[in-house]
Amino acid sequence: MNGNNGSKTLVRSRKGRMLAGVCAGVADYFGVDVTLVRVLVVVLCLITGGAGVLAYLAAWVIIPEEGETDSIAGNLFTKNRGSGS
Repeated sequence: MNGNNGSKTLVRSRKGRMLAGVCAGVADYFGVDVTLVRVLVVVLCLITGGAGVLAYLAAWVIIPEEGETDSIAGNLFTKNRGSGS
């Protein structure tokens, strides 16, 4: 996806997603096949003993979904910040 100034923006893709769209978004951003990204994520998960799963979950929370301006983490931060506690 292109940003307003013509630069590429990393977003979780809505098309071609299997879970959260992280792999599809990364594949679109770098211009590679989504299957390659998925295989790399699985290999990372196996090699690191599951730490790759945590990285995927972190990416799910940090990377905004296609069409959204903020991520899940950004929305939570803004919501908590506006509560005035």
